[in-house]
Amino acid sequence: MVKITFLPDNAVISVEPGTELLDAAREAGVSIQAPCGGKGSCGKCIVKIVDGHIESDSQGILSSELEADGFVLACKSKVINSDLVIEVPRQEGREGGKFTDADEDVSLVRHELLPNKWNYDPLAVKWNIVVPEPELEDGLSDLDRLTRRLQLEWGKKKFIYPLEVIRNLPEVIRKEQGNITVTLIREPEQYHVIHIEPGNTAVHHYGIAVDIGTTTIAVRLVYLPLAECVATENDYNDQITCGLDVISRINYARKPERLEELRQRVLNSVNKLIERVCKVKEIKPSDICNAVVSGNTTMIHLLLGINPEYIRLEPYTPAVLETPFLEAGELGININSNAWIYFSPNVGSYVGGDITAGILCTSLATDSEAINLFIDIGTNGELVVGNNDFMMTCACSAGPAFEGGGIEFGMRAALGAIEKVYIEPETGKCSSLTVGNVKPVGICGSGMISLIADLFLTGWLNSAGKLNRDRKSDSIRTDGRIASYVIAHGADTEHGKDIVISETDIDNIIRAKAAIYSACSMMLEQIGITFDDLENIYIAGGFGRYLDLDKAVVLGLVPDLPKEKFNYIGNSSLTGSYMVLVSQEFREKQIELAKKMTYLELSTEPSYMDQYTGALFIPHTDMGRFPGVSRKLMSSGDK
Repeated sequence: MVKITFLPDNAVISVEPGTELLDAAREAGVSIQAPCGGKGSCGKCIVKIVDGHIESDSQGILSSELEADGFVLACKSKVINSDLVIEVPRQEGREGGKFTDADEDVSLVRHELLPNKWNYDPLAVKWNIVVPEPELEDGLSDLDRLTRRLQLEWGKKKFIYPLEVIRNLPEVIRKEQGNITVTLIREPEQYHVIHIEPGNTAVHHYGIAVDIGTTTIAVRLVYLPLAECVATENDYNDQITCGLDVISRINYARKPERLEELRQRVLNSVNKLIERVCKVKEIKPSDICNAVVSGNTTMIHLLLGINPEYIRLEPYTPAVLETPFLEAGELGININSNAWIYFSPNVGSYVGGDITAGILCTSLATDSEAINLFIDIGTNGELVVGNNDFMMTCACSAGPAFEGGGIEFGMRAALGAIEKVYIEPETGKCSSLTVGNVKPVGICGSGMISLIADLFLTGWLNSAGKLNRDRKSDSIRTDGRIASYVIAHGADTEHGKDIVISETDIDNIIRAKAAIYSACSMMLEQIGITFDDLENIYIAGGFGRYLDLDKAVVLGLVPDLPKEKFNYIGNSSLTGSYMVLVSQEFREKQIELAKKMTYLELSTEPSYMDQYTGALFIPHTDMGRFPGVSRKLMSSGDK
């Protein structure tokens, strides 16, 4: 065995030679990000070898400077016959707008919102029993004896068995002299026996929480006896090649064969992630006996193979809002085939179960009388405002710009993404910080916000998003009527090309932020309050946790309010799905909240376009809404 010490936590574990370093870290309880699922493609699981030797295949992914300093990728490195001391940096993927390991999201939820350990109550339970052996003249079948034994412990309720369980019963019940483990799904008046196994296998009991986003999908493996999150994997939604947003995918799905293609693509994405989390814990997919799936309304329709066409056509009617329980086998999800899949309820055509799951992580799910705002920033922007008396919700089409989509050099926050920018006021030149401190490859959402805000504050960009052609700077180029700004010259980039942002790209960002801000304003106007009346603003999704708040205010993405009002809650859809998975209390609470929400369809609100038009400037046409930005402009010379 090889001893590994992980710094700075001083976590120690012994593993067999040949163990992947990423697996060793997870077994030691050390969180190392691997958003690409351990393929080595994102380059974010960087660790430093402080002492010892390791077999690594990080060449060509990390820069030569990082390799020379002893850095390797945990997912591309294996333990050999040498004790190790490994330093896990706080850097890449944990600050400044980078995407973190979704396991961290659970810790972001206030403890008082999570169920007490003693109240954990998963839908599926495993129960070890010994079924009496048959007797010559008792007249009982194997199924009769199993049912009677279960009723002794669970009461005289009805037990329902799928055909697969009945078929396997004769062999299973005799393999260890009647000692079997039964997996039960409990309903108020009856029980469903979804699986039987020989022996006592009650400890092999897992569930999964699944977040199906337009851009990314995440799967969290939960050890149900302890409600413990033991592995999380995320990756792109494979549907991206068929459209970057929900509207383009609805359009793509018009033909039956294309609808089936989209269903298979998202299903394959989910199943690959299930395979990864199972590999992390070395379990069988059949050990997973329950799942909670959350996603926006369109994503759930596509997963189920339901035509989503009528979601986008007035009166914007989904086929289903509250999806009934479905079995994994009929859906095609590769876990126990008889496992029940619970779907977080949708509220409207563009506000789905990802939001009803997400608000469980906020004080909107408590008895608070204070008015709070929830904003999920992603390819769509979904919003909820309210308190214990009322809730209003809506969705706006922000588009994929903040996640790099539709921007020439846009990218997710992977290795080499420019995430922070500083503009030299006099020359207009740019200095930047990248994920991993390596040569830049492109620019991610937080970097775009930082760039545009700084260009505006230094006078190199006007409020309409047009670059200043009157001032001379080597960083500004003009091609006809469109100008571009050079963020990094080819000599300094990883691929040797200039990284630029055009006025068209800037316009896409402004439109995305305008959609979100104006939707918030519209909802508050509907209930007769202002941003100042809000107790908390919860920001979830994508890069929400790592927004540079000051720069986001300058852009006009979020209101100009005290920082203490903002709360970053990561992938709240995934965390809320976990909460629903392990607690009947939260399943009931989620349904209650969904029924409580009033859905506002922005496309039918005449005044929404006025709100949107006003927000199509940096930060807004009404500078009185952003007094802090006005003061910054004055202090910088109001250029």
